[in-house]
Amino acid sequence: MEKSSKGILIVEDELIIALMIERMVQNLGHNVVAKVTTGEDAIEAAKEHEPDIILMDIRLRGEMDGIEAMSIIRRSAKIPVIFITGNSDDNYRKRVEEVDPLDFLTKPITQGDLSRSFSCAC
Repeated sequence: MEKSSKGILIVEDELIIALMIERMVQNLGHNVVAKVTTGEDAIEAAKEHEPDIILMDIRLRGEMDGIEAMSIIRRSAKIPVIFITGNSDDNYRKRVEEVDPLDFLTKPITQGDLSRSFSCAC
């Protein structure tokens, strides 16, 4: 049985990292529906594109972080989220748990990390 391609929304404010994640997602056979850099744009892109999974950085440009943006998205859609962050302190982890993520990955991430996280979404 062939794996179905998922539509992925990437929320990452560092261009190089966003491009690396996009390439990994594509190498895994999935489609990037949009890449955005702020929590505000993530909310709009989630509504517009209805992705299967959101890859969300925690620290973002703009007024809100990724955890707050995901809380707002979850009010209207049950889209699974994989948080990706360079900071894994306990404060972030406690806040992340409130959003019930699919996974929590610490940068730098690998294609294998994403593959394992995506397999949890099936």
